[in-house]
Amino acid sequence: MTGLPGLDLDRLATHLGSGPLTGELIPGGRSNLTYRVTDGERRWVLRRPPLGHVLATAHDMSREHRVINALADTAVPVPRVELLCEDPDVIGAPFYLMEEVPGAALRHRDQCPWLTPDKARALAERLVDVLADLHAVDPADVGLADFGRPDGFLARQVARWGKQLDASRSRDLPGIDELRDRLAGSVPDSARATIVHGDYRLDNVLVTADPLDISAVLDWEMATLGDPLADVGLLCVYWNGIGAREDDPITGTVPTLPGFPTADELVRRYAERSGADTGGLAWYTAFAYFKLAVILEGIHYRFTHGQTVGAGFDQIGHLTLPLVRQGLAATSGEH
Repeated sequence: MTGLPGLDLDRLATHLGSGPLTGELIPGGRSNLTYRVTDGERRWVLRRPPLGHVLATAHDMSREHRVINALADTAVPVPRVELLCEDPDVIGAPFYLMEEVPGAALRHRDQCPWLTPDKARALAERLVDVLADLHAVDPADVGLADFGRPDGFLARQVARWGKQLDASRSRDLPGIDELRDRLAGSVPDSARATIVHGDYRLDNVLVTADPLDISAVLDWEMATLGDPLADVGLLCVYWNGIGAREDDPITGTVPTLPGFPTADELVRRYAERSGADTGGLAWYTAFAYFKLAVILEGIHYRFTHGQTVGAGFDQIGHLTLPLVRQGLAATSGEH
């Protein structure tokens, strides 16, 4: 194999000065594309933006590379980054290479028959603790003091995702503009600013079974400086699932296994671990539903224009409206 959708292996080999390369698309990603690449001796993971209809700033490889590199010596487990290439002429888009880390991204129950109830709870607690560790990192200490603008973060987030909705709008979506307006009219004051991941969930970390641990946090494309409760609200949305859980290709089914705590228990652990006041989390949860609805609508847009790579994209568009309904319910105190 000399090429993959979105990745010319011959041109990559020339750029790396390596021998012939083989590779494969790592399934599961719905936004940036991730590939496993090897020259027969060394193995890497390559990340590049999606094909076509790339929304401004949403798939910035240099930002993702920068935050992973900055966190290398912190308590947050991240892969070692090895190369950033911002020249789109090499493979058709900017990309970076990182080491391949042991562990699996757990998306489906049948991936982890070894996950006993006790281990399930321990894994969930470790997931929360890693998030709290991330939010405890002082951005200035790791060279990220200028990585974002915390002042006005939440209001800008509502506006940003509203603009991205408009850029991906191709069909009627009842209720989504009402949800945007409700969020924009009730933005809370942020208590503190930290590094935020922007898409923190169980299947965006790699898990090792023996010993049970999180070996790496992945998918940093939306990381910035802002309100850490945005990460907590989104984690709760992913944890609870969207609609019929067995038919949900986004949030996976692993947290439905025996032993996993509820989203409310995750929030309590986060509050204990971080000292944060989580009393106003409903707004952040509603915003998470809106943000995820916009992300999925963008993926649906690319799918309808033949610009996605991999399986399962035909089901994404069905999830937007359930997210909108859940977001409206959260803003009404029904969720």
